Amino acid sequence: MSMITATTWVPRGHAAAFPTKYVFDEDEYARISKLAKLELDDAKDDLETARQALNKTTVGQSTEDAKEKESADESSDEDDAGGVDVNDEDDDLKEYDMDHYDDEPEGGEGDEDEAGPNDSIFGNIKGLAYHTDNKDDPYITMAENGEQSDDEEREELQILPTDNLILAARIEDEVAHLETYVYEDEADNLYVHHDVMLPAIPLCVDWVNAKPNHEGETGNFAAVGTMDPDIEIWDLDVVDGMYPAAILGQSSQAVAEPPSEPVTKKKKKKKSKKANDSYHVDSVLALAANRQHSNLLASGSADKTIKLWDLNTCTAAQSYSHHTDKVCALSWHPTQASVLLSGSYDRTIVAADMRAPGAAVPRWGVESDVEQVRWDPHNEQTFYVSTENGILHCFDARQLPSSPEQSKATWTLQAHDQSLSTFAINPIVPGFIVTGSTDRTVKLWNIAASDSGPNMVASRDLGVGRVFSASFAPDNEVAFRLSVAGSKGAVQVWDTSTNRAVREAFATKVKMPEQTRDVKERMIGLAADTEEADEEDEANENGRADGGWEDMDED
Repeated sequence: MSMITATTWVPRGHAAAFPTKYVFDEDEYARISKLAKLELDDAKDDLETARQALNKTTVGQSTEDAKEKESADESSDEDDAGGVDVNDEDDDLKEYDMDHYDDEPEGGEGDEDEAGPNDSIFGNIKGLAYHTDNKDDPYITMAENGEQSDDEEREELQILPTDNLILAARIEDEVAHLETYVYEDEADNLYVHHDVMLPAIPLCVDWVNAKPNHEGETGNFAAVGTMDPDIEIWDLDVVDGMYPAAILGQSSQAVAEPPSEPVTKKKKKKKSKKANDSYHVDSVLALAANRQHSNLLASGSADKTIKLWDLNTCTAAQSYSHHTDKVCALSWHPTQASVLLSGSYDRTIVAADMRAPGAAVPRWGVESDVEQVRWDPHNEQTFYVSTENGILHCFDARQLPSSPEQSKATWTLQAHDQSLSTFAINPIVPGFIVTGSTDRTVKLWNIAASDSGPNMVASRDLGVGRVFSASFAPDNEVAFRLSVAGSKGAVQVWDTSTNRAVREAFATKVKMPEQTRDVKERMIGLAADTEEADEEDEANENGRADGGWEDMDED
């Protein structure tokens, strides 16, 4: 099974030109050893507990079983002594001289029948060393090749200012990864630059522009939410990293201690399942980094709470309980930095000022479970909500309903027949929206076409299976690039400007890239459209589409 559950773009210019490779030093080896010992001690304790429980059921075993075993052993010894010579087998092995099997052979010069020191596979090591030191040999260039190899590896890791990064949360054969793709627009190239292993199935990912535990310092980081209640912050400028830069949650002290500090915990604490103000106790379903205050990160969880994290201290600054069911979607207001939009499986949407935790909040309702929420970056009074029954809602934030049941949308759109699992609003092109569904299709819409509502511009099956994530590139130069990923474990980047209908719909709003009208639509990436991927996709049809990833931990 291979699938991608979430993706996001990294704006150009934030990634290091030459990411550093993670290097183990003595302190780090010691840290890993101590952490491994903690895990081993816990495993031993669990094993001992299991043994004690097993012993309680066997303490009353009768001694007759032991006597029978002793009698059987004596009978076996008598049989051996009476009729079988135990030395017969030893005689058969004498000719092989097994007692001296590992002894070094004693050979000498001129003795062709016995093995000499140069007859072993390492016997000619001096000769090899001689040729290695022979600088006159044109074929022996080990030092030069080593330097050249380092230079080539450094060039392979290089990220150009014109490159975009795409983060993809992947689960493959029960192993979870965060993959960092490099998208080279001019070269029509998309490839995995590096990846890191995650502790559980990833559910959401967002780019973070603040360095954890370093007030005022910016960086290039990814926040990842998984089936575990902890949030991991990974440094995207480090290749082959083993541990996250920080962990937000109950496990932060036990797992993410700096290498210079000793591990003082003697035993891991049992995870608390009671909701509290300090950390999540269930799966993290949504993440939203604040673009105006880069040290703030909001998270929504299956424990029904929203946490506001301060990355300067990596602690929860506030906790909110605006919903009565799992919080699955978050979106910061584009201009009012303290206003957060949240959506829940309680079928309500809340727009709350995070500076006033106890204040009353405006609340809107929809007819089905919320899948995603988004503010319109081109109209600060408008937000959108997608639901499990395939409907896209447009709301005016100024029109507050008397109750969630009395909510009235500006317009509603039955965009798909199945769950509208993802949608995105183009940050550069006004009125350009994409929707993705578990019906495997991606649809492009012009929501400013007329007063009657959105018009569909194009619809495609991009071969990624059930669509779990679709998002536009954040930079002007690649404004029409759309990344799509889903249940087949493939990422596709679609240059929507190469679609004729898109060009005609938005030509009057922005300057379109120069190209012929009959150009072939440009797709970059490998879609896993093999029969095997189709079979896997059908076999997992009851996953996210029928209950959401958060239901998997209950199963």
